[in-house]
Amino acid sequence: MIELIVDVLAVGLIVSAVLALFLDEVVYSVAALSGTFLFTALIYYFNGAIYAAIFQFVVGIGTLAILFLSGEMLGEKSLKKTSPARTAGLFGAGVVLSLPAIFLSVSGQTDVASNVNIGDALWTLRGGDILLQALVILTVALGIGIVLFERRKK
Repeated sequence: MIELIVDVLAVGLIVSAVLALFLDEVVYSVAALSGTFLFTALIYYFNGAIYAAIFQFVVGIGTLAILFLSGEMLGEKSLKKTSPARTAGLFGAGVVLSLPAIFLSVSGQTDVASNVNIGDALWTLRGGDILLQALVILTVALGIGIVLFERRKK
């Protein structure tokens, strides 16, 4: 049952990531990104990595607060609305991209180290994960800083 829940969450994760990347309006894109953070935290939780889920959720909340504020302050207001057909097309593309996640299980044990679950692997081998999370946060901060600097120059 948990494998089915994780598979459905993986589909939601991929669909929300596609929507976050390709939606035209900043606010909708950031809202889709919040779904990505939430689905990631839930996948961690259902795989037994409770502390990683909490960490992901907290980092996601902080990142979203910064993106909402910067998106509203710095984003240009779009005069055209995103069409429902485009949104449905993006949703469909996300579902198609998630087909491997449906047919290839993303949960449970792996063949590489069958006696290690995802929670133990995240906390035992977490150096790379923490480094990548820090790199993402630094990239977002640098991007916002560059945009603010360019706005100040004008």
